[in-house]
Amino acid sequence: MKSPEIPITDDHIHFNPRAGRGVEAAKDFWRAGGTHLFMVSLPAYSLGVLPRTGDDYREAFDETLRVAELVRGVGITVFPVLGVHPVELLKYAESVGLQAAEEIVCAGLEVAAGYVEEGLAVALKSGRPHFPVAPEIAAASERVLVRALELSADAGCALQIHAESGPCADILDLAARAGMDGSRVVKHYATPDTPLVPSFLAKQEGLAGMARAGRRFMMETDYMDENSRPGAVMGPKSVPRITRHLLESGAITPGDAWCIHAETPGRVYGVEIAL
Repeated sequence: MKSPEIPITDDHIHFNPRAGRGVEAAKDFWRAGGTHLFMVSLPAYSLGVLPRTGDDYREAFDETLRVAELVRGVGITVFPVLGVHPVELLKYAESVGLQAAEEIVCAGLEVAAGYVEEGLAVALKSGRPHFPVAPEIAAASERVLVRALELSADAGCALQIHAESGPCADILDLAARAGMDGSRVVKHYATPDTPLVPSFLAKQEGLAGMARAGRRFMMETDYMDENSRPGAVMGPKSVPRITRHLLESGAITPGDAWCIHAETPGRVYGVEIAL
């Protein structure tokens, strides 16, 4: 979709030159008509960083910002999202114990919030495991999530949530208690039953119907950029291609597309999205 008349935004995408295609994948997004994206930091360990303090996360966050600048060179507007993937708690607990791991990831979130306050990133990411875990792991994960909500509230930014499939409605209550605006809590890899702000995979069924009904949502690929898993979760061309199909088929209107790709993310993240 060359020279799109509206922005085309991927709400959750990764680029990893160390393990994947990096900027070449970003070029695919751009050539397909993509204009804006929220580039989410990868787990620190996947970048070769095994943090033992919050400051150790800076190496992973700085790498995310470095790659973001390379992607901007393609002609894409990039909004970095920094934080700690919930699986990191489990991984670090294996070597340092659960209590120390909880302290490490919370400190990492505090460092990420500093990047937001400096204007280097637009949002935080956190969450809880999307698979069954021991009760003590679940409790620690919930405390980390609450800390992320508190930090997002203090920084005045949005929070992307990685969590189990389903509504996750209790997170709205956690957000309220943390002083966090629930309209800025985004459920990554969302299902339609969530009361959080949904970020749907581009292949989610019923996108057109939800758009026509006035449902506010965003679209994502969760592209992982790993050569060992090419195209996982969806390829970088997916959001622009599927949006183009929906528009050309008449399934959605240009106004619907504007709401998905510009108005909603602009409001949630507090950024300007325009061509």
